[in-house]
Amino acid sequence: MKTRHNEILIYYNPENSAHRKVVAYAQSLVPHVKAYAFDKAFATGRIWQEILKALQLRPKDLLNKAHPYYQEHIRGCDFDEECWLKVLRKNPDLMKAPIALRGGQAVLCNNATDIYKLTSAGLVAT
Repeated sequence: MKTRHNEILIYYNPENSAHRKVVAYAQSLVPHVKAYAFDKAFATGRIWQEILKALQLRPKDLLNKAHPYYQEHIRGCDFDEECWLKVLRKNPDLMKAPIALRGGQAVLCNNATDIYKLTSAGLVAT
């Protein structure tokens, strides 16, 4: 999933203050930020697959394993990748962190400052 170099796409939970902080940091970096709530953003498994490929993560890696719903209903389950994608699509509130995309790169923003990994000439600052 590609975006323009002067644009950052963020998928996040607008009810979470730490997630909103990531959006605010992004808005300080580039003139164009598109922020989408997890529960309204992803319509297809294909989009999830593209994002997961850019993140180099598995669907399971995006889930907040401390969330009560995860603990009660999902913990210990051994799903295939397609089933984990369904869990993500049906339970966006289980996402542990916002996902930011710029150019052809993506970052899981466990901390608000992780957004800076998408900045500068090569898009990535370490």
